[in-house]
Amino acid sequence: MDRVILDWPNLGFHVRETDINVRCHYQGGEWGPLEFSDNHNLTIPMAATALHYGQSIFEGLKAFETVDGRVAIFRPDENAARMQYGARKLLMEAPPTSLFLEAVSELVRQNRRFVPPAGSGAALYLRPLLFGTSPLLGVRPAKEFTFCMFATPVGPYFRSVLSPIRLRVERESHRAAPLGIGDVKAAGNYAASMRSVGAAKHAGFDNVLYLDARESRYIDETGATNFFGIQSGDQHRYITPRSNSILASITNKSLMTIADDLGYLVEHRPIAVDELSSFDEAGACGTAAVITPIQEIVDSSGTYGYVAPGPVTRKLYDRLTGIQAGVMEDTHGWVHYVD
Repeated sequence: MDRVILDWPNLGFHVRETDINVRCHYQGGEWGPLEFSDNHNLTIPMAATALHYGQSIFEGLKAFETVDGRVAIFRPDENAARMQYGARKLLMEAPPTSLFLEAVSELVRQNRRFVPPAGSGAALYLRPLLFGTSPLLGVRPAKEFTFCMFATPVGPYFRSVLSPIRLRVERESHRAAPLGIGDVKAAGNYAASMRSVGAAKHAGFDNVLYLDARESRYIDETGATNFFGIQSGDQHRYITPRSNSILASITNKSLMTIADDLGYLVEHRPIAVDELSSFDEAGACGTAAVITPIQEIVDSSGTYGYVAPGPVTRKLYDRLTGIQAGVMEDTHGWVHYVD
């Protein structure tokens, strides 16, 4: 395998075309075969429901080269399950887990030369998409769908590994309504966040921290990640918000398990915004961001500073990335190896 030559430690989070992508079509009540292509464009009807009525969801996951030269994909079964959950809420037909895993594994195999070397801090990012392709007028669900996936080598979502960020509490808009689709990785949720995130970046922040849409009292998540806070003392506490409008991050789910393994108390509960002053450390977590320490959160009520990265955040990061890199034992069966 002749690995492509790139500046692996300084990739950033951008699209770089790789050799092959994969797509599959749902028609006549069944999924067709996987199709592999070096054409990075799609052709769909102008009247496709994805374009007019928002039937579009996506996922994000990563493949890593381990220290022994193997390629590992982190928890792809969870991504399949989350896509299926989102599809049910948006009346879409999701690929079964077996088809999803086959597409992921084969896509990585055919783009093996783009998997960054172990220890580089980079990964091969996989972006699965599912969208309605039936040409329809009138708000009703499609009967035909396309499932596709591309791969691209990436570095950290934010500036660099464990580089601290600054957030602004968003008081002018909300990310998702109660009982809506905030818990789905729907394309429309991200479109809704662009204005507030763009304004925050223009003001010198890295992202926003959204509050609940009912009372503007409880923390939801950032524009692209879940939030967690650390309380230190006789026993460390890993505290992360619970809400029906938060997307369930697979990284956060993993961190809650790791925190429990390390003997920390894990609290998955509503977090009032006035609790921001009670944390010693805080972080943003997700597939793209991994664990990014938060140095400062600015709200109309005050500014809150944190140790960034703090000792607990660093320990969680080391354990998570150690499992992904194959240097720590995967006791939970999270890693899927590509033969």
